[in-house]
Amino acid sequence: MKFDALDKKLLGLLQENSKRTTKAYANQLDLSVTAVYERIKRLEKSGVIRNYVALVDKKKVERSFVVLCHVKLTQHAKAYVLQFEKEVQQLQEVVECYHTSGDYDYILKIFVRDMEAYREFMVTKLTALNHIGSTQSSFVINEVKHTTRIPL
Repeated sequence: MKFDALDKKLLGLLQENSKRTTKAYANQLDLSVTAVYERIKRLEKSGVIRNYVALVDKKKVERSFVVLCHVKLTQHAKAYVLQFEKEVQQLQEVVECYHTSGDYDYILKIFVRDMEAYREFMVTKLTALNHIGSTQSSFVINEVKHTTRIPL
């Protein structure tokens, strides 16, 4: 799908704050409300805009202990990969999972309350999954940059 400069600017505005009115976006883009509405609907229908969400403050919901866990499977057989990916999607503590190249097969981003909660998660959930060969955990000391914005 081709984007013009106005589409890109509109997507940027929506990524900053999608709760504003169509009129507010129209004023910033120097377009009519109808033109902005039609652009948004086109972006939604084409799947460029997949969803609208609320971003929750992890400290206020007591999930500010962030762990990046590298996982190595025992084998790279298709069945093992598919099974791991299906099972990891069921773990609510895992907010992101990436199949990667390199020494480890996956990188998981995990939100829990504290170190004790992480240990409980590792012992009862993650290492209970089939075909995990090894894990290596890194604990976030400080979040230097975090954004949900996709650069355009």
